[in-house]
Amino acid sequence: MPRAQTLEKLNAESVRGWLRTKQGWKRRSNQLTKEFEFPKFRDSIVFVNRVATLADDHDHHPDIDIRYNVVTITLSTHDSGGITEKDLELAEQIDFATSAS
Repeated sequence: MPRAQTLEKLNAESVRGWLRTKQGWKRRSNQLTKEFEFPKFRDSIVFVNRVATLADDHDHHPDIDIRYNVVTITLSTHDSGGITEKDLELAEQIDFATSAS
């Protein structure tokens, strides 16, 4: 199967504009990151499994760090060297997954 075309990295102003409308997401260098806190470790794992399904559906896989009841999600499009529309779309889907918990 041919490789998908590389997505264009978003400029800083586009990312700042998106961040103004989102709660909890931060820009760290060329990445988006957000911490999600849950009542129990098991809830963290349920959330991570939801994110795994979304990531596979989008063919875009975040870095995930689990520390007991805190899950940190980090998004970046490595092939593009930064944040792309693909990252923003997955971030919005992840936020929706938490609102459904």
